[in-house]
Amino acid sequence: MTAPGEEEVDQEAMTAEKEAAAGGEEASGDGEGGGEGGGDQDDLAAEWEASLGEGDDGEESAPAAGRESTRVLNQDEIDSLLGFDEEHEAATEMSGIQAILNSALVSYERLPMLEVVFDRLVRLMSTSMRNFTSDNVEVSLDNISSIRFGDYLNSIPLPAMLSVFKAEEWDNYGLITIDSSLIYSIVDVLLGGRRGTAAMRIEGRPYTTIERNLVERMIHVMLGDLSAAFEPLSPVTFRFDRLETNPRFATISRPSNAAIVIRLRIDMEDRGGRLELLLPYATLEPVRELLLQMFMGEKFGRDSIWETHLAEELLLTDVELEAVLDQQVVKISDVMNFKVGSQIMLNASPDTMINLRCGEVDLFEGRMGRKGDRIAVRIERRLQ
Repeated sequence: MTAPGEEEVDQEAMTAEKEAAAGGEEASGDGEGGGEGGGDQDDLAAEWEASLGEGDDGEESAPAAGRESTRVLNQDEIDSLLGFDEEHEAATEMSGIQAILNSALVSYERLPMLEVVFDRLVRLMSTSMRNFTSDNVEVSLDNISSIRFGDYLNSIPLPAMLSVFKAEEWDNYGLITIDSSLIYSIVDVLLGGRRGTAAMRIEGRPYTTIERNLVERMIHVMLGDLSAAFEPLSPVTFRFDRLETNPRFATISRPSNAAIVIRLRIDMEDRGGRLELLLPYATLEPVRELLLQMFMGEKFGRDSIWETHLAEELLLTDVELEAVLDQQVVKISDVMNFKVGSQIMLNASPDTMINLRCGEVDLFEGRMGRKGDRIAVRIERRLQ
């Protein structure tokens, strides 16, 4: 039998021994070989943090390099890597995977004259839109970029109106996209809306016939300006074809085909919106040589002085003419049996017409005769 006081002392001693044993097991489990205690672990942790701090200060260290290699990228870095940087969305230069995917696209910068044409379009539209709306209209060119047609259709913000037009002389199509802000602004201005009040936008309903007709009138004005902008370069007529509200019904090219997108901004004091003009490269192919010019009227590889000199020298060049009396088809075995003194009978008489040939081209036709002690050919006519 033991006294109550002795039992309490024994219980406390046993509890302390159990805690000490547990602490020793944890230390041995975490350390190598089981011989390092909690104090050693604290020292290792301190050294690790110190080495990481030195790595951040610019000193090379193995732990710091290991930490940098396993660092998780944040969302901004991922967007920059993939090329989806929203802050610089309007920039013409792309980076990351987006640049690799679009590397096959032809940059519009390879067509210098195209920018001159659209600068002219902006000036013409500024005047014509003021006459059309009887308001102070400012038209500005945001940017010109290259894009795949399928990607452009997927990027159109809805609701919008898409106008399909045809270039008659080029026998191909283009696309004009008008956003909802510009649609309601045009309708508000043409129907007498007061200045200083923003256009009312009603979402969730289809466009009415009046709205479609008013927008179509504006598109006719723009197509006229677009034809005038291309007039100094190449005469072309842009004809309005149809008006769509579903991008899938406005497909004018294959999704993988490259196209040029011109983004315009139309401001009418406190109202306005965006207008985008899309021209597939197939549409511009007939005038590609003209768009490659650095300035209007530039000649590619043509020099009138050199052409005249070359033509004069060609007229003084000596060429060899062959007078073909007759042509026969003979077997190889008969040719091999020819001997000195063998005769070949020609199917030609003194009055037979003879062809005069230069290389493989027949030039003249004449009759055989004699002039002095030489055989001659008198040219009768020129062969086409």
